Amino acid sequence: MALDNENTLARMEAFEQDGPLKGLRVAVAGGTSGLGLALVHEFASAGASVAFVARDRTKIDTTLTDIPGTHGIAGDISRKEDIYPIAMEITGELGGLDVLINNASSLGPVPLALLGDTECEDFEQALATNLLGPFRLTKALLGALAVSARQGRGAVVLNISSDAALNPYPLWGAYGASKAALNHMTRIWDEELSPEGIRFLWIDPGDMDTPLHALAIPDADRSTLKRPEAAARQAIETIVSALPQYGRSRGRIVDEATR
Repeated sequence: MALDNENTLARMEAFEQDGPLKGLRVAVAGGTSGLGLALVHEFASAGASVAFVARDRTKIDTTLTDIPGTHGIAGDISRKEDIYPIAMEITGELGGLDVLINNASSLGPVPLALLGDTECEDFEQALATNLLGPFRLTKALLGALAVSARQGRGAVVLNISSDAALNPYPLWGAYGASKAALNHMTRIWDEELSPEGIRFLWIDPGDMDTPLHALAIPDADRSTLKRPEAAARQAIETIVSALPQYGRSRGRIVDEATR
């Protein structure tokens, strides 16, 4: 038990240190696994204040133990009734919001299925998680993001997409269609709100060694897949590059934050 306490104290000291992103307020939807977990870790390591959302309370508690100082929020973004409680808890824990990352994803049918064999309920679940969830959560947090933009802090919404949004892969119909719609929604929102200082971006992080990828392609060679930590650092670079408050120090900030 003493050793466990020492390890916990060491982790807390590491995450309490000032970092290049100290003061940045970040929310990550889908933050206890894969890319989302890596994002929470990388942002917290760089000094940002981080709140993450997930459905599984046990995984939330584990993440809070592993990454002290972060804020775990239990909720399901695919459920309309969960959105406003999640949004209120995010802004309450962080005291505002500068960056929202919509990372939670659903494959639709598992195992993957041809579009004609996909059950309507599975298609609906993909849309609810990958499209409607990000729309509703972003809409609920627009006020907080607008305040950050007006204060000169900048505001960024990053939506995590996939090459399946661009390429019509067989068996990936529900996932690909929902991510394609997410991409276009992102572009429209950016056209509408970038003049107000709120940037909307999407990225394809590539094929990563994550539980979601293993669920989709269980026999994939994991050694050929990108590590989530590398994809998280690339995402942070994209976000920081869009935030005006870092100004001329942007290159140094990105380098230190992703080191």
